[in-house]
Amino acid sequence: MKTIEVVAVIIIRDGQVFATQRGYGEWKGWWEFPGGKTEPGEGLEEALVREIREELNAEISVGELVDVVEWDYPSFHLTMHCFLCTLISGTLCLNEHEAAAWLTADTLRSLQWLPADVILLDKISGYLKG
Repeated sequence: MKTIEVVAVIIIRDGQVFATQRGYGEWKGWWEFPGGKTEPGEGLEEALVREIREELNAEISVGELVDVVEWDYPSFHLTMHCFLCTLISGTLCLNEHEAAAWLTADTLRSLQWLPADVILLDKISGYLKG
């Protein structure tokens, strides 16, 4: 089975976490933490900064590694490196997503999350509750 390695950003601000709704592909309409594939020779933090710049027109500061999620989708195996990040600048424009939301611990589970992202919800809820 093919393995895809990706990075994902967890942006928490004022007790809320930022989530995006996919605007394309097989999982269109499902929610995720933004990010994307790493390019050959690219470090994880470098990939995160590039992906968020491309997807959201924003600059981030990469913080701690929250988790590495391993998940088998029907056609590939996903390895997702998830980092806690801080917004430095930008207006969070949706260049590739249908929608975005800032979620609290109480609203976090109200969306239809991609299966690999669901694994993160308990940890993120803990961050949101302090």
